[in-house]
Amino acid sequence: MINKDVNILLVEDDYLDIMNVERELKKIGIKHPTHVARNGREALDMLRGTGVPKISPAPSVILLDINMPRMNGLEFLAELRHEPEFSHIPVFIMTTSNEETDRMAAQKLNVAGYIVKPMSFDNFETSQSSLDNFTLFLDLIKLK
Repeated sequence: MINKDVNILLVEDDYLDIMNVERELKKIGIKHPTHVARNGREALDMLRGTGVPKISPAPSVILLDINMPRMNGLEFLAELRHEPEFSHIPVFIMTTSNEETDRMAAQKLNVAGYIVKPMSFDNFETSQSSLDNFTLFLDLIKLK
């Protein structure tokens, strides 16, 4: 049974990465609604309901790319953390960047996990992402 109070916000500008994330979520049986924003500005508009329908209820988890046009992931995350209505939402960074500066900036903004793309839940144990982060991700969206 799908919990109607659970949904996911995917903030990603690359169409192939969007398809990959949706395929991986489906592969592990996650059927919760996934809302897609193409950059940080669009994601904030969707959260606030500015010019577009507001995501309701607020997402249970946000999957966030770092490198995007208009407003990148770290800029989005900084703004998100200053809004009481959304500051508690767990955010998982998904990026091709393995730069230590990006990791440090993300950690300062209280991310729940850091996933290096391409993302595949099949190889979570052997990838640079930790299995603990994946388990936390599943717990956050109330699947296990």
